[in-house]
Amino acid sequence: MKARKRSANRAAPAHRIAGRHRGPAEPGPGLDSTLAALQLDAGALFAVGGLLGIGVVMSYSSTAPLALDRILPPLFVEHLGALMLGLLAASVAMLTPLRLLRALALPAWAFAVCLLIANDLFGVEVNGAQRWLPVPGIGIRFQPVEIAKLATLLAVCAVVARNPGRRELSGRRGAAAVAIVAIPVALLVRQPDFGNAVLLATLATLVLVAAGTPIRRLLLPALVSLCAIVGYIATHEYAMRRVIGFLDPWKDPLGVGFQLVQSFVAFGKGGVFGVGLGSGRQKLSYLPEGHTDFILALIAEELGLLGVLLVLGCFAALWVAGTRIARQSKDRFALLIALAMTALLTLPAAINAAVVMGLLPTKGLTLPFLSHGGTSLVMSCAVLGILLSAGRQATAPAARGARGGRR
Repeated sequence: MKARKRSANRAAPAHRIAGRHRGPAEPGPGLDSTLAALQLDAGALFAVGGLLGIGVVMSYSSTAPLALDRILPPLFVEHLGALMLGLLAASVAMLTPLRLLRALALPAWAFAVCLLIANDLFGVEVNGAQRWLPVPGIGIRFQPVEIAKLATLLAVCAVVARNPGRRELSGRRGAAAVAIVAIPVALLVRQPDFGNAVLLATLATLVLVAAGTPIRRLLLPALVSLCAIVGYIATHEYAMRRVIGFLDPWKDPLGVGFQLVQSFVAFGKGGVFGVGLGSGRQKLSYLPEGHTDFILALIAEELGLLGVLLVLGCFAALWVAGTRIARQSKDRFALLIALAMTALLTLPAAINAAVVMGLLPTKGLTLPFLSHGGTSLVMSCAVLGILLSAGRQATAPAARGARGGRR
């Protein structure tokens, strides 16, 4: 009997200890902050992941006919290499504090302007435009415009964010931002790269509006810009040919309207479900630049309307995620950066889709994350990394508060 009582007494503490742990296990101290970060950025990550996956598949499908004697087409290998470099750039940008990006914004802008000047002096002309700058001794070349767009927007955000305690952007800072944008825009027009020049000016205008610039201040510059666009088109034959091909591509289907007509053919063949992955025929030298600017037309042919909607849905999800990050940002610079980076990824996509569908004249803009082009892919990934960095900063205070509450 005594032995039985002693064993019961010895078992009691163990029973009480087990009772205390009968409830569900609580998450570790870092789990809440991790889930919060994933909730904030999951939309951007999944959207871009989908775009990158579709881009890899369509890159192989669109470039395989260009190298039938190779298992892996050289252009596809280049795309994979650019993707690996882009993922590295995204990781570095995501881990870079925004305060460091803010400090480097103006030096990066000056470097980008120097690249555009070097491109004007030593650039390689392709298809009538001098947009490629070779790297001596390496045998590679890149497009400085992709770096210039990112650096210019960073500089504009850094300048207009220094407006504490005021809802309306001061005229002095607005003028400084306009000067920062005007220099690369002028250099882009000289290449000529009119599409990217207009895109950069539009993106900078969005940042100025978000920073508090009154709309009335933008009316006169907008009117002057519109007159400049009309004058440029009227005095440059290549721009006029693009407008004519857009207005009536069927009038000259073998000339100025050829590319757009072939894009229409791709959409018509694809229907709702597409002809099947790899089974498209427009990539067999029928659709010019099918693997670059008109990759969406090839997606329409092989994956149909559903494939196009999937791509556009991913960009829409990226826009929603980016604007959510901007709304939740506690810092003015972080808010402007999140908005600028989101627009830099989604606005070119909307323009590219409109061009491919015949809703806008040809601009020469790539489809981010999908079009073949190493510079565009790497810089798009870097832009995504900066957007994620803004999201990390937005969630940091909440994560610290959650940890403090558990203590």
